[in-house]
Amino acid sequence: MKAIAWTKYGSAEVLKVIETSKPVPKTGEVLVKIQSSTVTAGDVRLRACRVPIGFWLPTRLVFGLFKPRKTIPGMEFSGVIEAIGNDVKLFAIGDEVYGTAGMHFGAYAEYMCISEKEAFVKKPNGATSEEAVAAIFGGLTAIHFLKDKAAIKKGQSILINGASGAVGSASIQVAKYLGAKITGVCSTANIDLVKSLGAESVIDYTKNNINEMTTRQNTETYDFILDTVGNLSLSSCKNILKTEGKLISINAGLFTNLLSLFNKNLICGVAGESKQNLEFLKKLIETGNMKPVIDRIYALDEIVEAHRYVDLGHKKGNVVVSIFTLIRRKGVAV
Repeated sequence: MKAIAWTKYGSAEVLKVIETSKPVPKTGEVLVKIQSSTVTAGDVRLRACRVPIGFWLPTRLVFGLFKPRKTIPGMEFSGVIEAIGNDVKLFAIGDEVYGTAGMHFGAYAEYMCISEKEAFVKKPNGATSEEAVAAIFGGLTAIHFLKDKAAIKKGQSILINGASGAVGSASIQVAKYLGAKITGVCSTANIDLVKSLGAESVIDYTKNNINEMTTRQNTETYDFILDTVGNLSLSSCKNILKTEGKLISINAGLFTNLLSLFNKNLICGVAGESKQNLEFLKKLIETGNMKPVIDRIYALDEIVEAHRYVDLGHKKGNVVVSIFTLIRRKGVAV
């Protein structure tokens, strides 16, 4: 089978197309014929080992100190179960599934074996494999932080910094589902997109510096600020947060994560991956409350170009890798 391999950390060029043996499922595992995967901001940071301050050594200890432990990268996938090992009870051959392999990796390949206990479930009805896989990263992050951690309630207000990215675009829709009043922060080019997803108002960061807003009098205040970019701190947000308001920082460094243990107004951490939240995300997709935003779709052979594009930091929503396609597509509609 065809797969992508990496033997070291670095630029996009460390990713190579290889031919390798098709895996065979062990007891409790299924063999997935992968149709689609993704290139997220997390994927490119891990590939280059560009992690928040304080997390360099822990990241290397988990994923490989001098080189990646797993040969085939890629976390998120959507595909069809082609074979099952002994004692598999949750899935059957022919099931269409979507989810994440997490730290096991392996999704940048035509086939992958994965334990049935891992974070994957049956694919949302009516969604293509590309739409399903595009929902995972942003969707699970938004559900974890906005629903599970912040417990946003109807009528509360939230400012989403980085509203047009994978996490931001999903967070708008999750916050809308939860009944929040949403203000998005994005560039001029993405204002229409952010509004179409459910933001009542938009701040154009090319015209209004969000850090400067905090020094103005009579500035609107919010119950929550979700920072997907990593350029805000609790102290810089104090004038635009309500008295009991909380900053949700998903790209925080080690110090900020430690601070959150002692400050109830700061929410940090890593989004959990679970079958339960994938089922919730599936429900949002099937009911029309979540429409994944896909910027570009690349073929597996174009993985280097896909990573280069995400490295630029200007993608709208998600970048998808279509495993069995040979033609790249751009500007895919919401």
